[in-house]
Amino acid sequence: MTLKVDPTEFAGKRVLVSGGTKGLGRATVDRFLTGGARVITSARGAMEPIDGVEFVQADLTTPEGGEALAKAALERLGGVDILAHVIGGSATPGGGFVALTDEHWLSELNLNLLATVRLDRLLIPQMIERGAGAVVHVTSIQSILPLPEATTAYASAKAALRTYSKSISKELGPKGVRVNVVSPGWIMTEGTDVFLKRLQDANGGSLEDARKLVLDGLGGISIGRGAEPFEVAEAIAFLASDRAASIHGAELVVDGGAVPTV
Repeated sequence: MTLKVDPTEFAGKRVLVSGGTKGLGRATVDRFLTGGARVITSARGAMEPIDGVEFVQADLTTPEGGEALAKAALERLGGVDILAHVIGGSATPGGGFVALTDEHWLSELNLNLLATVRLDRLLIPQMIERGAGAVVHVTSIQSILPLPEATTAYASAKAALRTYSKSISKELGPKGVRVNVVSPGWIMTEGTDVFLKRLQDANGGSLEDARKLVLDGLGGISIGRGAEPFEVAEAIAFLASDRAASIHGAELVVDGGAVPTV
């Protein structure tokens, strides 16, 4: 599928995408670039140069990494108009809650909650000063449909991010800054295979058995497939755009019908 994108939709906009080098993050970077934005992103490892993209090598799970990216955004772009927080993931082992150590919990919280909270704290104030800005947090349907075998800590961190997002939307709306949430379900990225392999290692069986475990935990996917990264990136771009100027404090679920709507 090819989406038609207005190449001027984000002209003049400065966009920060956290975790924008792989999977959904890279698709989100590409989507904003296609719409004419200037983009800054980061990752722990190096990134091949992309026209229109500023890159900072930083570990956003640490305060120092967040500070480095925020400082670069202010210095290189002169500020940020749109914050798209895509950073996240799960690296904990299978085996249920007893397999999770304090280190596992802290790692998931730093990646899936605090990395976003820190960047917001550093960059939203300059939006407030201008009286304008858009913030999109990527959570997960795991926040309400956790997989107890493997994603307890991840789901808990994403649930906290969901609550945090709603809270700051109440504070920031009157100041001209919109805050919304995109909650994806199963996304077909390279990380999907890594996650399934981890489940297979913990539980035995085949990769298909691991896939069935996840789908059963989600209650199935009505459309019969996971989302492509560009489809979720489109949802992020929509909420950040002027087309969604009256949408605030909302959650857009992109999961193919896994979460019941009634």
